Amino acid sequence: MIKVMALMKRKDGMSFQDFRKWILEDHVAFARNLPGMRKYTSNVLRAENAEAPFDGVSEMYFDSEQAMADAFATEAGKAAGGDAAAHCSNRFRMICDEKLQF
Repeated sequence: MIKVMALMKRKDGMSFQDFRKWILEDHVAFARNLPGMRKYTSNVLRAENAEAPFDGVSEMYFDSEQAMADAFATEAGKAAGGDAAAHCSNRFRMICDEKLQF
């Protein structure tokens, strides 16, 4: 299994509270439609921090990189990407191997 972490900075002019609502509530509806995704987690800063390079992180789990690529290639995947692009000024995707340490 792989984990995809999408680090996101809110769009210029978007309030932190609006971003917080978007990542914790609105964007989740798009994530639910991605085929083959095993788990999805939204994370957001507890308080606004103008110096932070990112405001939130989503974690997406797939069986393989191919399953991830297949999911993002669907209409649902394209819609989720478009929604993220509309709400973020910067996004960075990390494809990771996760290892529980304790």
